[in-house]
Amino acid sequence: MTHVAVVGGGPAGLSAALFTAKNGLATTVFDTDGTWLHSAHLFNYLGVNSVDGESFLSVARDQVDDVGAERREAEVTDVTETDGAFEVTTDEETHVADYVILATGADRDLATALGCETDDDGVVTVDVTMETSVSGAYATGAMVRAEEWQAVISAGDGAAAALNVLTREKGEHFHDFDTPADAEAAMAAVVDEAETDDAD
Repeated sequence: MTHVAVVGGGPAGLSAALFTAKNGLATTVFDTDGTWLHSAHLFNYLGVNSVDGESFLSVARDQVDDVGAERREAEVTDVTETDGAFEVTTDEETHVADYVILATGADRDLATALGCETDDDGVVTVDVTMETSVSGAYATGAMVRAEEWQAVISAGDGAAAALNVLTREKGEHFHDFDTPADAEAAMAAVVDEAETDDAD
């Protein structure tokens, strides 16, 4: 199964993981829980009137867990490209992934070590899909912009990266567009699962 490694568990990383896992790709999120959202309060996130960063993170993590992504609390120390795949190294082990989505905020060290091109200011260069100069490697959020560090922008970057991965995997432009009927079916599945767990 295609495996996507997401490095970072803030808005960009969780958004990317939501899209890839929801659509059938094995997804692992590596996170040190260092996101600046812990000290944020969102009044400027479209569709959200007011929410503190901790609550936003809790809901986002639950969403990602519910669609089957695996979240690991681990610091990624290196990402290398080997034979068309990526080796993601933590303090304890190495994982192999078909794609890597970097979502480490303004920390660009992993992207630089991987050989991703940067501009004169050290900002990682990406195309509109958030893909870097290294095929299959994506960079999101603050690492691809000098100053525009907003949760909603980062979440959009994560979604763009994930949709491009899905487009490549499906072999055609992929759209993740849900309808009210989809939501009803998803809720029915959640209820069925809860009733099954209670019966056990």
